[in-house]
Amino acid sequence: MKSIQEAAKFVHSARRKLRSGEFSREPLKLLRLEWKPDGVECDWMMRPADQWDKDLPPRVARENETLQALRDALDLRRMIFRSFPEAMNAELRMFHRDAEDQLELMMTGSVTRTNEVLERVASVVMRARLCGFQFTLTSGVLQGPSRS
Repeated sequence: MKSIQEAAKFVHSARRKLRSGEFSREPLKLLRLEWKPDGVECDWMMRPADQWDKDLPPRVARENETLQALRDALDLRRMIFRSFPEAMNAELRMFHRDAEDQLELMMTGSVTRTNEVLERVASVVMRARLCGFQFTLTSGVLQGPSRS
């Protein structure tokens, strides 16, 4: 029963805290949450660029989308370990809808409770990498396998 309460706490917290982001007002959408004795697995959708970014140069809008995705990944990691106090690791995956409306894997993370993120690391990209997230950036823009 405790694991159900932990999962409910996580989902409620994610809905409340990730209702809108700093660079996108779209809510974060969880696709899958699986609690296992040795950890947690969570899949989510990358937030689309904010509708107000449509008048920005496309590159700037994509950079904002990337920053939002990295912050969401770090926030989800933190929330998972707060919501599941006995979980020592988590497998996280972020997806994006491609031009054909198919799910495209954009970021993965094999993260552990013990790899602490140092807040004094200024770069959100470096904080995400230090936590265990794997992704490809090209000139500051997140790239999926088909775009790299």
